[in-house]
Amino acid sequence: MQLLPRVPLGQTPIRVMTIAGTDSGGGAGINADLRTMALCGVHATVAVAAVTVQNSLGVSGFHPIPPTVVADQMRSVITDIGIGAAKTGMLASGEIIDAVVGAAGELDLGHGRAIPLVVDPVCASMHGDQLLADEAMDSLRGKLIPIATLITPNLDEVRLITGIDVTDRVSQEKAARALHALGAQWALVKGGHLRSDPNSPDLLFDGTDFIELTAPRIDTGHDHGAGDTLAAAITCALAHGYSVPDAVRFAKSWVTKSLSVAYPLGAGHGPVNPLWRLEV
Repeated sequence: MQLLPRVPLGQTPIRVMTIAGTDSGGGAGINADLRTMALCGVHATVAVAAVTVQNSLGVSGFHPIPPTVVADQMRSVITDIGIGAAKTGMLASGEIIDAVVGAAGELDLGHGRAIPLVVDPVCASMHGDQLLADEAMDSLRGKLIPIATLITPNLDEVRLITGIDVTDRVSQEKAARALHALGAQWALVKGGHLRSDPNSPDLLFDGTDFIELTAPRIDTGHDHGAGDTLAAAITCALAHGYSVPDAVRFAKSWVTKSLSVAYPLGAGHGPVNPLWRLEV
């Protein structure tokens, strides 16, 4: 696959930011973002939105960071270090989402602004249950999605956000239209959970044209952090100046390779593995 360019050692690399929650088990969230961002050759900065207590079996505790602290992390980094793109992951409450949106407006971040923003709308558990309270879902739909350069939900998240149950290409297109109608510049409806398809079909939509991206479906039970890894790789490519379609193509290749070498971890669900990049 085509890898992102790297600057010579000793020179300042491209900078990006992840605004999300931690994963104490190291497989998803900010941990997955930082792994992919580092292996893509960029300098990753963070605004921690929550601290989780979790392992390979699941989440047993969750502790939101005060909203003002989340926004202040964004301001502190972006006004000094500067970034080329950012992504969001799990934002634990409506108040945190509001704070992130407010800071994004101040910092020229998001749809139609200088810094692209990828919104990975983490709002469903691995079993498809809603993780965010209703008021937070309202903020997600009404405030965060409208400033997204790109939104990257899985099918459970699509259902919670739009009410559309994606089962085939027709409903996938309907969901993409509904997400775009909420204000996102681009909508990516991921097909990894569309088990009826022998491949993994993602559908990208800009309000006019559909772009289908397919990849072989990887037969693995270890896919923890796949969505975070995809969104992080997209963010890195956007920071390099890639178009949204080209950034998504790069990221889909990246996550497909990472799934192909995923490994077991603990007693439960193992993570995708971008460490293959160390051998290339």
